[in-house]
Order: sequence, then structure tokens, then C-alpha cells
Amino acid sequence: MEKGIEPLTKELLSFNEEFLRHFQEARETGSEQNFDKVIKPFANKVNSINAEWKEEMKKWLINFPLKHIRIQQVESVSEHIEQLSIQAFFPKTSKSRFLNAQRTVEFFLTEVLKEVNKEKRDA
Repeated sequence: MEKGIEPLTKELLSFNEEFLRHFQEARETGSEQNFDKVIKPFANKVNSINAEWKEEMKKWLINFPLKHIRIQQVESVSEHIEQLSIQAFFPKTSKSRFLNAQRTVEFFLTEVLKEVNKEKRDA
């Protein structure tokens, strides 16, 4: 099921916002969600989209290399997304580390969307 880079990137951006909401809620309440009922299904859903996005990005970058977006960055952001999808639910997660990773993901995904839109305009 190939969705394409733009919709997958937008979906990951939406998840990234959701990570922040879950994280803030966990910090405010100090309680953890049920791993099997809440965290695992959410993380599986995120990781499914994330894996598809990563493959699409690799194909795209092989066919259309970009100056400031590299495959290694895609790998790194993908790892951040995997980690954030679980860490967001734990109140003891390091705030600075979580927020840095979350902002990195947001910045990178936004840059990908800019490149996709630029490519559309140039086509």
C-alpha cells in the first residue's frame, strides 16, 4: 500500500504533535498508560507508517538526491519517531531529550514537505 511521501510525512507530523500531547499529559498527571492496551497499539500504528515513510524516502533520495536531505538523516528521524511513540507515555522520560527529539522530527518532516512542494512546483 503505497501512499506517497507527502501524505505519509503529514501523517508523521500529526503523530509528532500527538507525541507531545501524550508527553505533556503524562508529565501533568504523573501516571503511565497501560502498555498492552494503549502504548503498544499506538506505537505499532506509528511504526507501520514510519517504516513505509522511510522506504519511500530512501527510494526518493536515490532517484532525486537532495543537497540538504540525506538518507542518514531519514534513518535518524525514523529512529526518533520510534522512540517518541513509546517515550511519550512515560512521565519519567527526560524532558529535554524528548523535546529535542520531537523538535528535530518536526523540523525535518517540515523540510521534507517543503522539498516535495518545491518539486511539485518545478514539475
